[in-house]
Amino acid sequence: MKYYRSFEAGQTVIWSGDKMDFVASVVSGVATLTKTMEDGRRQMVGLLLPSDFVGRPGRAHAAYDVTALTDLVMCCFRKAPFEEMMNTTPHVSQRLLEMTLDELDAAREWMQLLGRKTAREKIASLLAIIARRDASLGLRPAKGKVAFDLALTREQMSDYLGLTLETVSRQMSALKRDGTIVLASKRRIEIPHFDALLAETGDDNDGGVLT
Repeated sequence: MKYYRSFEAGQTVIWSGDKMDFVASVVSGVATLTKTMEDGRRQMVGLLLPSDFVGRPGRAHAAYDVTALTDLVMCCFRKAPFEEMMNTTPHVSQRLLEMTLDELDAAREWMQLLGRKTAREKIASLLAIIARRDASLGLRPAKGKVAFDLALTREQMSDYLGLTLETVSRQMSALKRDGTIVLASKRRIEIPHFDALLAETGDDNDGGVLT
């Protein structure tokens, strides 16, 4: 029932509308979820990071294009036996429900990110989201000094956040200039004080009221 598949960066895992005979969990790497409109425009609607689930039991076709952003390894399960296992193993169904609710929370956070935030707040929020996920996978808290590898290019960040490439580059430089982030290398992001980054997201992290 279980097998592993590897994809190179840029390779399509599955196209929207394709029949899905498997579900999968990301083992390593990052993938994007995108939707193509009738006129050919593409919108990135989500990121798949390690431990994220791909596909849905009971759903015959893919809802989005899934593309490997980096080299990607996925643990795949053939759908029919996986669905049978869900019916006979309650804790598997419970875990899948928890993952679905996590995805719902992420979707709501993404909607807020796109809807009401300034460009600087959008950039800071995206970096905070990825930092939290990276810390969670490493079983360590996201506080104090944190660091992670950013798989997204500036262009991909602009697609994901609905900003221009120039705006993303300008805001990243501003965060660097202000000491909120350190660009240790082409991919490596260091955050000297995670609370300082959170303060840039525009979120109400302490429950206080602005005066």
